[in-house]
Amino acid sequence: MSADVTTPAAAEPTARGRKALLEVEHVTQWFPVKSGIVIDRTVANVHAVDDVSFTLTEGETLGLVGESGCGKTTLSRTVLKLLNPTTGTLRFDGRDITKANRRGMRPVRREMQMVFQDPFASLNPRKRVGQILQTPLKQRGVAKDQLQKDAADLLDRVGLRREHVNRFPHEFSGGQRQRIGIARALAMQPKLIVLDEPVSALDVSIQAQIINLLEELQDGLGLTYLFVAHDLSVVRHVSDRIAVMYLGKIMELSPAEELYDKPIHPYTQALLSAIPVPDPRENRARERIVVSGEPPNPINPPPGCVFNTRCPRATDVCRTVIPPLTEYANGHQAACHHPLNVTAEEIATSIRSDASPKLAGDVVPDLVPAGVTAGS
Repeated sequence: MSADVTTPAAAEPTARGRKALLEVEHVTQWFPVKSGIVIDRTVANVHAVDDVSFTLTEGETLGLVGESGCGKTTLSRTVLKLLNPTTGTLRFDGRDITKANRRGMRPVRREMQMVFQDPFASLNPRKRVGQILQTPLKQRGVAKDQLQKDAADLLDRVGLRREHVNRFPHEFSGGQRQRIGIARALAMQPKLIVLDEPVSALDVSIQAQIINLLEELQDGLGLTYLFVAHDLSVVRHVSDRIAVMYLGKIMELSPAEELYDKPIHPYTQALLSAIPVPDPRENRARERIVVSGEPPNPINPPPGCVFNTRCPRATDVCRTVIPPLTEYANGHQAACHHPLNVTAEEIATSIRSDASPKLAGDVVPDLVPAGVTAGS
């Protein structure tokens, strides 16, 4: 029996008054580690994404950041159903797509598109730009006599010349190729675009141009973005909210500006301190927070908080109890037993978020007492 998309339900309005477009509930993505010659058997699992929950509303940009290997790209491919989640629930525009097969996903695919990190590898080098853009237009049902004009219109929308339809991808610069990738995503008239580090392979000046283009398209077309990046200085300018990932889990989720002004999780603070400051004197004077050690093996993550092996504020509770996502004022959430930049009063009025991992403990966050060190 084939699995189709569940009948759409009315999506619940969020606290901001906007409808939830993408709902991710306790999603995990584990990759089995096989052993055996004759019979393959699973001996372990790589915990690429481990119990992640968040909601993306219409017209919003959610930045997803973290160091390499934290699971952000795997999560982005999972929410698009390029990878089937191991457990959890995915809802898009009120429709449950968790178990939808290829046929069931076909109408949803048109509304969910992706822009890949490598602007050259994502384009077919043997096809002209016009052919690359006309393929999704055909899938959308555009009339044959209208294809060439619509392809040229897409190029015009992303800041390229209409006559570029006859060129091959290798004839363009990296920034131009990324504009073609964005035009291809727009061809399907999507509601959601997942941007997988779309500017990391480009020069800084070109990065600014692409980011400005994305903002213009969002304002003009009402698009929703999931913006994946490892550079916090980039996502600051495009994101309404930012989620920080580490070893497959969300460590912090906050309105964008508040994350920079008031980081609560020590890992977020370390990422922010790594952002270079243009003024060399100011850069030398500031205190740099360096996280020692390497991330743990995702096949065997540490018990408790997954960041405890590198955290300078870790105590015994951090090494034994998974911290829940605690929600403070203004919707600022953090999974930390000993949060930064909060007062005892803010902790007392905080609540446990529904997005907390299922195995999270019930320990209330507490400030680290004076004299307590990581080895206590």
